[in-house]
Amino acid sequence: MEDKGFTGLRPILLFTVFIATLDLVHGDLSYSVQEEMKRDSVIGNVAKDLGLDLRALSNRKARVDFGGTRKRYCEINPSTGDLITSERIDRENLCGKRASCVVKVDLVLENPLELHRVSLHVQDVNDNSPKFRENSIEMEIRESAEKGTRFSIEEANDADIGQNAVQRYILQKNDNFILSVDNKKVELVLENRLDREKQKEMNLLLTALDGGSPQRSGQLDRELVSDYNITISATDEGSPPLSSSKTLHLSVADINDNPPVFEEESYSAYVSENNRAGSTLCSVSAGDPDWRQNGTVIYSLLAAEVNGAPVSSYVSVNGDTGLIHAVRSFDYEQLRSFKVHVMARDNGSPPLSSNVTVSVFISDVNDNSPQILYPAPEGNSFMTELVPKAAHGGSLVSKVIAVDADSGQNAWLSYHIVKSSDPGLFSIGVHSGEIRTQRDISESDSMKQNLIVAVKDNGQPSLSATCSMYLLISDNLAEVPELKDISYDEKNSKLTSYLIIALVSVSTFFLTFIIIILGVRFCRRRKPRMLFDGAVTIPGAYLPPNYADVDGTGTLRSAYNYDAYLTTGSRTSDFKFVTSYNDNTLPAEQTLRKSPTDFADVFGQLEESPEVGHQLHFMFD
Repeated sequence: MEDKGFTGLRPILLFTVFIATLDLVHGDLSYSVQEEMKRDSVIGNVAKDLGLDLRALSNRKARVDFGGTRKRYCEINPSTGDLITSERIDRENLCGKRASCVVKVDLVLENPLELHRVSLHVQDVNDNSPKFRENSIEMEIRESAEKGTRFSIEEANDADIGQNAVQRYILQKNDNFILSVDNKKVELVLENRLDREKQKEMNLLLTALDGGSPQRSGQLDRELVSDYNITISATDEGSPPLSSSKTLHLSVADINDNPPVFEEESYSAYVSENNRAGSTLCSVSAGDPDWRQNGTVIYSLLAAEVNGAPVSSYVSVNGDTGLIHAVRSFDYEQLRSFKVHVMARDNGSPPLSSNVTVSVFISDVNDNSPQILYPAPEGNSFMTELVPKAAHGGSLVSKVIAVDADSGQNAWLSYHIVKSSDPGLFSIGVHSGEIRTQRDISESDSMKQNLIVAVKDNGQPSLSATCSMYLLISDNLAEVPELKDISYDEKNSKLTSYLIIALVSVSTFFLTFIIIILGVRFCRRRKPRMLFDGAVTIPGAYLPPNYADVDGTGTLRSAYNYDAYLTTGSRTSDFKFVTSYNDNTLPAEQTLRKSPTDFADVFGQLEESPEVGHQLHFMFD
């Protein structure tokens, strides 16, 4: 019941809202405005047309609402009440070829709320010239074409409408063709037959004119024609008529209407890897037909990344010359190519720009040696292959596998046997790396075979790598000898070398020492022969107090050992106490130095003494 009641009330509510809206919406305003009017041009006075006081217009916050449109073509001046243009109005963009072009806006007043619909009728002006789709049209006509033959030409187009659109065509005067225009259909009509032998080509100028005031046949383009000489003549209607003329020189001022244009659609640069930083890769060039600063071109790199790094860390461009330089040394194995976007910008206001793509290709050089994958020693181990004793000539024994990080001919590998235990037993494929037997294996062949294989690339200069292949000629593992006989440990080899060096050093030192000892002994034997060297029994006798400690009996208190040495080349003799068993031992420096006659007296006394208590050794120097 409630839903039915609400349904019945809906028309009443809508009617009430419509009546309220009519109360808000007041009379409409309509203005005619020409396109391309300058900014702040007056369209009309809203306050006067609505009969509003200027003070009320300001207090009620008058504004223009475009209904969500981004562009605001007009606005109201609250101090004067004028509706003025706020930006350029282009009828062709708004309405195209439509005969009527109306822009509707709302004038909003607050306190109380009022809406006034304002219609702007945009009038066309002759601001566009007729244009053909192509600037040059080529036609091929047989010289046998009959008189009156027609050739269709695509009509020109003018963005304006009405009288400002294309109205007529003019064909340059010639001897063969006339122009026929019927319902905007343009045709060339052959009036006189052609003769190829007289004239192979003809250049005709067709001009399309609109009906605007002034008529337009094209726009001024300083880059095509920068100066004009215009002659104006004035003639009266007298008899005879008199006239005068005036020539005007017209120079077309430049505006920045042309962006820079690169000489090529894209550029390619080739550089070898391991290049020097700062080397030149290529050069880009762009031209701008504008004049002075409008035609000054500046080059720069567009922001981008190469392998996660800024492109500026790889290349740089000279802003004045367009030369592109390498910032770093490239590695073909890491980066083979990349693209750079260069922007050419002129110095006009506003500046115009264009972009071009530069592809940089990095070429390979032979900077990587071949890498042997098999056989590859791991640590101190080594690879061995078993060869059956019954293997015939041409049997596959093993294969050397290698790769090269370079490309092209730098990665073409060849295999060669550098050294072999039996040079005539095995061969290797130059390009395959397959090791095969050259003949049947015989009993006389050694069970242990060692091959040294070299792998070379085809670069310039060529790089190589070597590996050792150990082959055991056996039918089962039980016959395999100890592998220590085939290979050796590099560390043990070094230790053995150290031991040999140490042994040689010790032996040399020992032999040197023996030679020195023998030399000393030989030198001693060459001295004068000793006259007396032996133990002398000296009986107890009286010795002077200054030579020994004598007890009351007149003999030495204890036993002393003496050495007596007599030489023929000495004028003096020494008497020394060498070993003592008593506390009263004579000091070593208390030497008895006497003449030979003194010793004769002493020995005489000793011979008379019957007691023997000491051994004296005499030495005469």
